[in-house]
Amino acid sequence: MNEKQAQAFALFDQYNAQSPETIEWQGNQYPSEVFYAQQLYDWVRKLDPQASEALLLASRCQHIGRWEIARSSYPEGRVGYLKWRSDLAKHHAEISSQLLAQAGYDETTIERVRQINLKQKVKTDPEVRTIENALCLVFLEFQYDDLIEKLGAEKMIDILRKTWAKMSEPGHQAALTLTYSTEGKRLIEEALQSE
Repeated sequence: MNEKQAQAFALFDQYNAQSPETIEWQGNQYPSEVFYAQQLYDWVRKLDPQASEALLLASRCQHIGRWEIARSSYPEGRVGYLKWRSDLAKHHAEISSQLLAQAGYDETTIERVRQINLKQKVKTDPEVRTIENALCLVFLEFQYDDLIEKLGAEKMIDILRKTWAKMSEPGHQAALTLTYSTEGKRLIEEALQSE
């Protein structure tokens, strides 16, 4: 890792450390966005050991400042949800662009990170596909089992189908290697059988 990249990561982590939510993992407490950014970075490196610097940077700032735009400030339902997600993606890209400039990155690198953050050309750009796979894998590994009790089986099966559809084959293969609760595994099997 070069000095600029280390500085950018430190700036991202410092910003995300302001997250009001925390997560406990293996006996330690983390600001949730710092934890998830690290997990996304780790998954990107597993999926693409030769990942470009721009992809690695994007993985550490994909959801930077996520807590700053509340879902509750948008109308309920799909339209409100999609508008929130779109505004949030632009917010992440804006913050990361400012921090990358502060770390000394040129406009070409900043724009490439922005493209990845905004998931432009998600179906055709291999780096955007990698980050999409990694995002889905972070969800499956760290958030999925906790949501089962909150949302119920039927809703989770629908979410699993949508998650699976977002991933390409490397994501599918990695997802099948994860450890799930008994109920989590059953729901995945049911979701995939009906695909």
